[in-house]
Amino acid sequence: MPEVDLVLILMLACVALLAGFFDAIAGGGGLITLPALMIAGIDPVTAIATNKVQAASASVSATAAFAKKGMIEWRSGLPMALTAFIGGAAGALALSSVPKGWLQALAPVLLILVAAYFAFSPKLDNEQRRARFSASIFCITLVPLIAFYDGVFGPGTGSFFMVAFVVLMGQGLLRAVSNSKLLNASSNLGALVVFSMTGAIIVPIALAMAVAAVVGAQLGARCALRYGQRLIKPLLVSVCCLMAGKLLITPDNPLNQFLRHYFS
Repeated sequence: MPEVDLVLILMLACVALLAGFFDAIAGGGGLITLPALMIAGIDPVTAIATNKVQAASASVSATAAFAKKGMIEWRSGLPMALTAFIGGAAGALALSSVPKGWLQALAPVLLILVAAYFAFSPKLDNEQRRARFSASIFCITLVPLIAFYDGVFGPGTGSFFMVAFVVLMGQGLLRAVSNSKLLNASSNLGALVVFSMTGAIIVPIALAMAVAAVVGAQLGARCALRYGQRLIKPLLVSVCCLMAGKLLITPDNPLNQFLRHYFS
């Protein structure tokens, strides 16, 4: 573990500020902060645990910003938030026993599909449409599944929640972004509760990144509310593609190994 000095803390706080901004709009903040922590010389388990503090702070901050504007549906959202919390905690508990290989291979494929959907769908706006799932079915199936993924692995969780709200619950884009923040915050908090019990969190770094992430998330949420679809759609597509690319070029990703074996 590197020596924790003021320069390192300030640098990681700046990274968290940027990540919080992007995460509030399109998700993917973890793929900015987590590599930064590892580049700083922090071991992977400690980096994941420390990163969850800023991730939870950013998502809670973004949720508060959207809630202040009346964009979150609390009546149906609170039961979903509870199942997301439980799912995130269960994923964190299962972190050591669930094989990550298939998640590493599946995540970039899903992110590319999310990006393609938002890029080529001609009807993405803020209009509510007919839901394909009832709120209760959505709450007990997709929500805990995505939240479990967040606890175990994480990249793209916000985007997955968002596209699920659009496709399955018929929500408009801005409403889906808002409600996805509530569930992402809940799954982050569930995982954080478990990680906090391990003692692996570097508190000074975690707190500095959390404060910066809150500021970034507030700025990102305000931009999303102000510019709506004009900002959310292109940024979401870009972030999903960048996340997929980042995951695919990771040497230990099974898809990366498969492609190198057959095309090198």
